[in-house]
Amino acid sequence: MNDLHDGLRIERAGSEAQLGDWRAVHNTIIPTAVLSLDEVRERAGRNRLDVAYLGDVVVGCSTVRPPDEETTAATVIARTLPAFRGRGFGTALYERGLAHARTLSDEGVETVVLASNEEGLRFALARGFVEVERYVLPGDTVPFVALRLA
Repeated sequence: MNDLHDGLRIERAGSEAQLGDWRAVHNTIIPTAVLSLDEVRERAGRNRLDVAYLGDVVVGCSTVRPPDEETTAATVIARTLPAFRGRGFGTALYERGLAHARTLSDEGVETVVLASNEEGLRFALARGFVEVERYVLPGDTVPFVALRLA
């Protein structure tokens, strides 16, 4: 557990309730790639999944993926529900994820943002990320934007 400003608490998603909270935020922010609870459990086995709470209210989540066959960089994705943006919660999630990502790879840090999430793209660009590619998952119409920390 990590206590932060204004009562924000960030926890590693381990319990079924926390995995459900992580899933709810993910599916709200990325409606084009909705995940089942089984898919979230599988992701939790290979990635670090954190959930942010303000008191008992879920405000965001994050994912840190280690390098894999596609990239030597670690990937950090911070998501904040729209009603809680602009209050530093996304920054707290991002900074916690970035610190962990830097322990996983010396080859850089990447992130991924759904192209329709303009606030998320602005957030990433403001932190020094630059766009490297756009791609559409099979069956989707909205591209994802891959960015790399410059």
